[in-house]
Amino acid sequence: MQIYCSVTFERKNMDRKEAIKLSAMVALLGLTDISGLFAAINNEKETRSFHRFRMGKLELTVVTDGHILMKPVQPNFAPGIAPSKVEQILEDNFASKQEVDLGINILVIRSADRVILVDSGCGSNFGRNSGWLLANLANADIKVAEVTDVVISHAHPDHIGGLTDNSGQIVFPNASVYLSRIEHDFWMSPSPDFSKSKLRDNTLKNLVVEIARKNITALKPRLQLLDDGAEMLGCIKMQMAPGHTPGHCVVQLYSGSESLYHIADLIHSQVLSLEHPEWGFEGDTDFELAITSRRKVLEKLALSKAMVFSYHLPWPGIGHVRRKNAGFEWVRLPSVLPD
Repeated sequence: MQIYCSVTFERKNMDRKEAIKLSAMVALLGLTDISGLFAAINNEKETRSFHRFRMGKLELTVVTDGHILMKPVQPNFAPGIAPSKVEQILEDNFASKQEVDLGINILVIRSADRVILVDSGCGSNFGRNSGWLLANLANADIKVAEVTDVVISHAHPDHIGGLTDNSGQIVFPNASVYLSRIEHDFWMSPSPDFSKSKLRDNTLKNLVVEIARKNITALKPRLQLLDDGAEMLGCIKMQMAPGHTPGHCVVQLYSGSESLYHIADLIHSQVLSLEHPEWGFEGDTDFELAITSRRKVLEKLALSKAMVFSYHLPWPGIGHVRRKNAGFEWVRLPSVLPD
């Protein structure tokens, strides 16, 4: 797997003295493409906000849609667990005891003549700290009209909300949209059942239902419903991991013998959700089923040592899951250069 990291920096023209100094440094480091290096330095400025790498024949790009600050930690995370236990594990991991900051990492796949998004971000639903997808696609030189397919892991607002704009118009006019059949049927039912959730905020539940229905309805003419294990587009397999929502899916990407698992909302915290998957997340539609799915998938990922893409863990959300005591830990894939 080849990885290319994005960088944001300014380049200024050098004088002769600086050029001689850099030439010496280049020679010392054993670099040979000196003319190409100087040509790059003469560019005034380059700004990027993406992370790009290859897996087999696939070109994968991560762009950010922003972030969601969840505050306080409880009861969003570990509802019903003694606060002292939660605070101790956060302190042990040098994590904030006041909040959990969720990234919103969007994966874009180029496969032959197709440009595929996995999830669409928040759109305009959650204010200025999110909804950055379109600007960052442009920064990565990906045009909205180029997008041929959008795979939705589940229909929560921060995953499906970017499919339509404020006026209800479709954002990706040339894209087919893929969604679990179970997920579709749940949100479009007359009364979605939240009786197994720990979430008690009825206003929030109503908003979540409203945004799901708005987007599913708008996309109906181009919506394709999928069953567990469905494969499509020559590089994607949908795998049910229910609980967070009834039709929540892990999205397996593959090319030849290589795979990457997009785990969507299986986990929301690199500390709490992994070290104690049984502590749960308040926003899970079926709290106990989500715990079962979380443990099952994490166990599989740890055993297989597979590459993992996380929607909500710190940028760019790429790494591995490893066993730690009775739980697991996140091993972030290191990057040589900063994004």
